[in-house]
Amino acid sequence: MNRQRTAKGDEATGQERPTLRTLAFMTGLGVTTVSRALKDAPEIGAETRRRVQLVAKQIGYRPNRAGVRLRTGKTNVISLVLNTEQELMSFVSDIIYGVTEVIADTPYHLIVTPYSRSQDPLDPVRYLVETGSADGVIISRTQPNDPRARYMLERGIPFATHGRTDMGLVHPYHDFDNYAFAAEAVRHLAGLGRRRLALVTPPVGLSYYRHTVDGFADALSEVGASEVPFNTVSIDHSIEQIRTRTAQLMRRDIRPDGIVSSAAAATLAIVAGIEDAGLKLGRDVDVVSKQSSELLHLFRHELLVVNEDFRLAGSELARSVLGWIGGAAPGSLQSLSEPKGVVAYRRFGE
Repeated sequence: MNRQRTAKGDEATGQERPTLRTLAFMTGLGVTTVSRALKDAPEIGAETRRRVQLVAKQIGYRPNRAGVRLRTGKTNVISLVLNTEQELMSFVSDIIYGVTEVIADTPYHLIVTPYSRSQDPLDPVRYLVETGSADGVIISRTQPNDPRARYMLERGIPFATHGRTDMGLVHPYHDFDNYAFAAEAVRHLAGLGRRRLALVTPPVGLSYYRHTVDGFADALSEVGASEVPFNTVSIDHSIEQIRTRTAQLMRRDIRPDGIVSSAAAATLAIVAGIEDAGLKLGRDVDVVSKQSSELLHLFRHELLVVNEDFRLAGSELARSVLGWIGGAAPGSLQSLSEPKGVVAYRRFGE
């Protein structure tokens, strides 16, 4: 008997998992009434709904997902597909926080589906769709012609992308305006008198690579500055590779006096490379970097930063997926976050 109870309920305590019948017994209501109260059905009075939901919370009631799926065809799951080797400072934790903040008061739960760079990025998406493991999907590292987005559109799976595509197909997305970021960075450096600028780009195959490069090039032309090519690394390279190649660049006769960096982790290596070359940040060269955690100024107060809010991105992506699941038009579920200018920090007392 105890073995049966353990199998059905909590394996650590041997207690049975609370069910709708448990709630019905404790509230003195029918099972159907309890079920509808949990779903906020309008035909159930507000006081009854409140009482049922309070008791459910107190006893730790959770709907049986297998049963929900059998009854409704839904899993009540949103999957966030992430590259496990993504080395963006605080990206993973912030975007997860943003998603969970939005779905906290809904029936939906978040699962993270990881994959590595050695895998085809379509593999985890194909698995989710073919197994029916999620009602909605969020993907990042978006490509201009993204096979994952096309695959899900063809199969009618609600999803949102962190970043835009360029396929001529309408789908929900949230993006940061990297064109505006790069352009603002160049203008700021030019305002400091910097005339030879280098760019550490996102990976070539991703959508925001082109946005960043275009914003950088257009602003260079606008301010009359010149580019010092730095094509040997991207922000996807290792810290040591970026550091070594930055030092090599900064030892050349014609070296940049300003650098734009697309990620905070890369910026740490860039600064190390500058100092390896015997140069001083803020005197010989200025660096404008994107960041998400407001920590770069603690590393070097001379750094110039543009903040990107990954928590906001997670929130917007979750709203987009839920909106599509709820029947909203995909084209109405698109958002673009604008940079709020370059921030310079000073030492205390300056």
